[in-house]
Amino acid sequence: MFRVNSNNTDEWILPLYKIYSDDEDIELITKVLKRGTNWAIGPEIDEFEKIISDYVGTDYCVAVNSGTSALHSLMLAHGFGENDEIIVPSFTFISTVNSVLFVNSKPIFSDIENDTLGLDPQKLSNKITANTKAIIPVDYAGLSCKIFDILEIARENNLLVIEDAAEALGATINGKKVGSVADSSIFSFCGNKVLTTGEGGAVVTNSKEIYEKIKLIRSHGRADQIDYFNNPSISNYVDLGYNWRMSSITASLGISQMHKIDKIISKRRANANYITDRLKNSSDITTPNIPDGSEHVYQLYSIRLNDKHTRDSLHDYLLNKKIFSKIYFKPVHLYSFYQQKFKNQTFDLSETERAFEQILTLPMYPNMTTEEKEYLVTTILEFFEENQ
Repeated sequence: MFRVNSNNTDEWILPLYKIYSDDEDIELITKVLKRGTNWAIGPEIDEFEKIISDYVGTDYCVAVNSGTSALHSLMLAHGFGENDEIIVPSFTFISTVNSVLFVNSKPIFSDIENDTLGLDPQKLSNKITANTKAIIPVDYAGLSCKIFDILEIARENNLLVIEDAAEALGATINGKKVGSVADSSIFSFCGNKVLTTGEGGAVVTNSKEIYEKIKLIRSHGRADQIDYFNNPSISNYVDLGYNWRMSSITASLGISQMHKIDKIISKRRANANYITDRLKNSSDITTPNIPDGSEHVYQLYSIRLNDKHTRDSLHDYLLNKKIFSKIYFKPVHLYSFYQQKFKNQTFDLSETERAFEQILTLPMYPNMTTEEKEYLVTTILEFFEENQ
């Protein structure tokens, strides 16, 4: 058990993240508030969606209330159900895998590779069966997985690729924005993401059919031509749907954040480069690897240590120095719910489990000062000096 000094984040000298905000955020939210109407289905929704689709390079975008809802909506839109198998990594946030269970399909865990900590394309073929319908690769920490290699395997087997790019808005691979390559992709805008609206998410796709289906799913299956709250006529409900809409207030914050996303990413990269330059010569630490042709947005800054004991000791040391560090991620198949659900199965996930034993995520946010970065790297190096 790790020792945490306090649940009050104000007491951390270095929190794990801080949200980047400015006066434009306040002004756009205030504009919606003062309007006194259309807080739920206002014009900001369409504007936010257009900005995202233009930025990513897709034909369509649907904003929803979370990245989890975005994944769930894609499972529903594609009609996945019982007996369908979806290949997923275990080295991810739990909602990636939960979304498969939401539609009573079966998650099939596949191992990761060490370059990006994404699904290993070379191991996918052994997981494909007659019941396999899709692959959900994950872009860990803000770096693209080997999406083109994964797509090649998917195309050979007539499978869909739904990219969980929750952490990677703004990242690129081979000159393409993450989210523009797969059949559909999702982003998350929760509090610690590169672009945050507090909570929120989006689906991007080039499929008009999927786009139209998700618009129905997010709003009770309602087929209004004008928004519900400005429609004096009786609405028509044509399918089963949910209340997964994003509010106008949330979308206005998203618009403001999108106006400065490249600035935010640039600051993250500069801070990450500073930390990497100070730590990369240590034989005890592996800093983030950036494959040729990829650009990282550092939603997380994660290092790897040589073994679990060292990782755990450093984690504890940092917490006691009031530096918030965290293990992203514990593999999903090791959580009690999934161990119980798949208790009669064994998993060949050696790289996943090795990454879990070695990974440690450090503080990373756009406005890190030189003093904060220096305190972080100095504390880490001091740990190894004291434990030689």
